[in-house]
Amino acid sequence: MDIVLLILGLFCMLIGVIGSFLPVIPGPTLSWVGLLLLILTQAVPDDWWFLGITLVVALVVFAVDYIIPVVGTKKFGGSKAGMIGTMVGLLVAIIFPVLGIFGIIVWPFVGALAGELINKADNSTAVKAAFGSFIGFLTGTFLKFVISIIFFGLFISKVWEYKEALFPFFFPEV
Repeated sequence: MDIVLLILGLFCMLIGVIGSFLPVIPGPTLSWVGLLLLILTQAVPDDWWFLGITLVVALVVFAVDYIIPVVGTKKFGGSKAGMIGTMVGLLVAIIFPVLGIFGIIVWPFVGALAGELINKADNSTAVKAAFGSFIGFLTGTFLKFVISIIFFGLFISKVWEYKEALFPFFFPEV
């Protein structure tokens, strides 16, 4: 059973890191589920303080991820249409990866610009607001990615610390 929990935890970790770039997958929250699954194994002792602190971090990042783009958009004079455009642009980058990793940077900006222009903003205001929405999106994404990577590092650290108990077939008792 420990191996199943370990594999599911690793899967959650990997999807969590990928999810830090996708607006529909809560990356750090899913990474936290991976930590929970690891702690639920019989090989790793319960560490409720560890889980509690990482849960609070994951929930704060989850909440802040919704606040940062709003603040960025409002600070640069944008509207909700610019934020929606940013998300649509990101989905276009994911569905049509023509520009590769560069598309994840370009398409959200183009989407925000289109959203602001559709919202009847003049060109100068639309570019400024699109830039604000884009900066907010990048900041939130960067924060989610960093936390997901830290959680992944904690996961690997715990696995390494308890490797003998998790993988007794590789580390038989002498």
